[in-house]
Amino acid sequence: MKISKVLPLFISFIAVNVVLVGCNSAGNNGTSNSTAQSTSTLSTIVTEALSSANSDLTQELKNTLSYMGNEERLAYDVYNKLYEKYPLTQLKNIATNGESQHIEAVQLLVQKYIANYSEFSNIDMVELGYKDTNLTQMNAGTYDISAIQNLYNALIAKGEQSSQDALEVGCMVEVTDINDLDGDITLANQSNATDISAVFSFLRDGSYSHYWAFDSGLKNMGVTEGCCSLGIINGVDYCHSEYPQSRGRQ
Repeated sequence: MKISKVLPLFISFIAVNVVLVGCNSAGNNGTSNSTAQSTSTLSTIVTEALSSANSDLTQELKNTLSYMGNEERLAYDVYNKLYEKYPLTQLKNIATNGESQHIEAVQLLVQKYIANYSEFSNIDMVELGYKDTNLTQMNAGTYDISAIQNLYNALIAKGEQSSQDALEVGCMVEVTDINDLDGDITLANQSNATDISAVFSFLRDGSYSHYWAFDSGLKNMGVTEGCCSLGIINGVDYCHSEYPQSRGRQ
């Protein structure tokens, strides 16, 4: 499921829970044209997929590249922002060792397939043009798809309430990411876009690992049910004991 389908209900839930403590938003301005990162830290599966022959992409599949690029940056930005207030190991490690690689992998897919951002039909805010921009030069908390921008603001509002909320936000982000990737991988398989399917599977395996890291963090904090303590919120189930463990990368 795409974030845009659950966003209004999710933001409504966040608003109810933060109204007494206030709501914070984040974002920086500026642009950069730095070159992209190398593929040296990516898995062999990803590098082989990136070097394979191009697949024939539908418009819908092209749009998954811009959407997932924004979504992976959201995870990176949220975790780094919350780490400033709650220096939890999970937040820093996952942002630095996991989400940065996820962003790089999607960015390289964009470089492989997209000559111009006009090829995307789902960008509905000021175009950022991060096709060749180094992660360190991207503007944290700023996106060019409104659903992602609104979700970032809502997640920060919840996560800044407490260290437990910060870890719960991690659970929410990873479940949302996995749900979206499930649909995107199905779409890629239907188009026989094996390279995109391989890269997105790499992202999903990482998200499984991240989910369990946040789950463990909550349990170590005394929340005995971990991510499952969130239950079902506005139709989204955040309890997933079926997720594989010890797969992917953080």
